[in-house]
Amino acid sequence: MTELTRTGIEGLDSILGGGIVDNATVLISGNPGTGKSILGLQYIYNGVQEFDETGIYLSFEENREDIAQAAESIGFENWRELVEDDQILVYDKQELLRHNDFNDTLDLLLEEFEEMDYDRFVLDSLTMFELFFTDEQEKRTYLLKFSDILKANGLTSLLIAEQSAVFPEQDIGLENFLTDGNIYLIQTPTESGVNRYIWVAKMRKQNIETDIFPMDITDGGITVHERAAGFSMMGSGGNSPFPGE
Repeated sequence: MTELTRTGIEGLDSILGGGIVDNATVLISGNPGTGKSILGLQYIYNGVQEFDETGIYLSFEENREDIAQAAESIGFENWRELVEDDQILVYDKQELLRHNDFNDTLDLLLEEFEEMDYDRFVLDSLTMFELFFTDEQEKRTYLLKFSDILKANGLTSLLIAEQSAVFPEQDIGLENFLTDGNIYLIQTPTESGVNRYIWVAKMRKQNIETDIFPMDITDGGITVHERAAGFSMMGSGGNSPFPGE
């Protein structure tokens, strides 16, 4: 029987058939403001609070204080305490960019990952990570190395990626080959604000619900409404929220 890591996010584990396969690496994609970082914070926080599973949160975009404030703003009140107790390990942009040679920083991180015993991992974001490499071959080498290290150390990982389009881009890039699953977060404008959706497009070794489901972000983080009527990205059903679908 396949062992699963539960996200603890209401509704999402149901869509995933119970959770994410242990040691899998999942790509979380969406345009800015869709809730990708919140999903990452919630995954790490829930791991400690609900399942006694420690986590690593690595951010190329925020400093340690910004991350803590973001976590507290959505109701993760014990974030700082869990970081102080080393149940959550945070690497922020100041630590990651301290060295002049980014390759040295990355090599140091990879060595530390091999020595530590943690269960969950979030990279925010893969998009920023890739900007440090001007050479395509070098980027490919380090992404492969990074992915292998995560799996070898038993980490069930979320890699967050920005995309500019509102509609999910399904380009078959290197990231898709390196990851075991793809989850897209989507938002569409309305007169009163935005509607939010989540789509589990791919998950290896799992039976999943591939329809798109509505979600909310409130105090406490993301809630997925898996009992709502989902709709398919493949058809042209009348209940799709996307223009022209």
